[in-house]
Amino acid sequence: MRKIEKQMCAAVQSNSDWKSGNTRVEFIAETGESKVYLHDNLIAIIDDTSMQIFDGGWQSVTTKSRLNALCDEFCIAGEGVFQRNFKWFVHKLVGQSSITGKVFNEEPFVNGYIFA
Repeated sequence: MRKIEKQMCAAVQSNSDWKSGNTRVEFIAETGESKVYLHDNLIAIIDDTSMQIFDGGWQSVTTKSRLNALCDEFCIAGEGVFQRNFKWFVHKLVGQSSITGKVFNEEPFVNGYIFA
């Protein structure tokens, strides 16, 4: 994880406003949500029980990296965003197997996807 992504996650964790370079976190006290922006485009809304993700209009390497840093911090291990054949997908935990361990679904990425 990049230094800027560690700082971003720390700001979300501490319910703080933060900005560095092209990345910004705003904590909304009234709703208890942290909103994460990349180049002033909303890419995530995080509260105590869920994280909602967006591509901000740009399915870039940087956007995916920021989203995966947030997933690493606030989702179940192994959940995140990945790319195959130039298309984005979400890796979501759906269960446990005594044989294979964690079971994940691959779903097409959609703006507003919620990890709960």
